[in-house]
Amino acid sequence: MLIKIGTRGSKLALAQTNYVCDALKKSFPEHQFEITVIKTTGDKDLTKPLDQLGSKGLFVDEIEKALIRNDIQLAVHSMKDMPAKPADGLIFAKSWTREDPRDVLILKSGNKLSDLPQGANVATGSKRRSYQLLKLRPDLHIFPIRGNIDTRIKKLFSGLEDGTALDGIVLAAAGLHRLDIGTDNCYYFDTEEMIPAPAQGTLGIELRADNLELLKMVNSLSNDDAESITFLERGFLDKIGGDCHLPIGAHAYKESGKFVLKTVFGDENGEKMAFSTVKGKSADAGLIEKAVLDIRRQLEG
Repeated sequence: MLIKIGTRGSKLALAQTNYVCDALKKSFPEHQFEITVIKTTGDKDLTKPLDQLGSKGLFVDEIEKALIRNDIQLAVHSMKDMPAKPADGLIFAKSWTREDPRDVLILKSGNKLSDLPQGANVATGSKRRSYQLLKLRPDLHIFPIRGNIDTRIKKLFSGLEDGTALDGIVLAAAGLHRLDIGTDNCYYFDTEEMIPAPAQGTLGIELRADNLELLKMVNSLSNDDAESITFLERGFLDKIGGDCHLPIGAHAYKESGKFVLKTVFGDENGEKMAFSTVKGKSADAGLIEKAVLDIRRQLEG
């Protein structure tokens, strides 16, 4: 059986898809696997900030349509970029082991947050990162940035299109690791300092819901704890009603036999921000509901 795997064409998207493709080839040598690059709406306009372009579907609509038409049988995404629910007729496979979920500050000079000069210019495409960063360093000036990882790192040293000189940029650690990009000028935010995006570092492997044979194959390579963590983080995203216009973060992990879910949610301008930490013996809907109620209570109060 020939299985076509759809992906965006960026270096990171291709690295992630090759990882999935290689794992499937190794486990199921009786099948053939082929990668298909699909250009999405979000790839065609790299100038506007994400929150001005629309929903998270910008990076997935064309790929999901190809899945529905059966032009491709599998799609690989960064799960953090995915809407809370897939399109009708599609399903996400169970989560594989996640990469480092943390956010990273890449500095032009230095390797600590305190190495940024007073009033430094920092660029990020995420409101979640922007507002949490300003909570840590209110003196900073935050600027929007678009483009793939290489483009963003280049802009750190060459400046933004309007001539603004940058002192730092914030990216996901998972992307740096998957592309094997190493730098001495990095500061990894502890998840206590900056709560990551829901399912950051997790691959979103998507397929048609009726393709049961392929679903069974992909799920055989999943990780139970990663699946529970993804369920909690994306469950919070779905229940709280978040989108790319709002700062929203969720980070779940297992500690001493219990699941911990840390969350952040705020308004579009970052004027109201609420943080919550809840714990439970199991990764279930009750734990998500507890986090959502805590956040809503704070914002309403």
